[in-house]
Amino acid sequence: MDYFRELMGNIGMAVDAVGVLVIVIGAIISTCRFLFRRQESPGNSYKLYRQGLGRAILLGLEFLVAGDIIRTVVVAPTLENVLILGLIVLIRTFLSMALQLEVEGRWPWQHALEGRPASLPEEAVNKV
Repeated sequence: MDYFRELMGNIGMAVDAVGVLVIVIGAIISTCRFLFRRQESPGNSYKLYRQGLGRAILLGLEFLVAGDIIRTVVVAPTLENVLILGLIVLIRTFLSMALQLEVEGRWPWQHALEGRPASLPEEAVNKV
């Protein structure tokens, strides 16, 4: 049983590492795109940079939550650890929702066209 818990702990840490890598690589890619796009369309490049960075953070947070769940539920399923996990998931869920609102301009449960600003045409929403 100790071997299984150790294995799950290592898997949880590996999933955490993937989450961190996703955020770092996404930040690097978004920054490179921003630097190359800046000359082409200076007004829109910052918005696209924030959206790319926000998407990388959202995806990385999903991996980090998965790693926390694996380690807490399988490795050390005490009441205290489960409560701490619940708090972490609550905070990360709030961050994910706030980032989704920032990146896409709508809440996760809204249809894509509901959250679009009136000045933004439907074709522009479909491209983003």
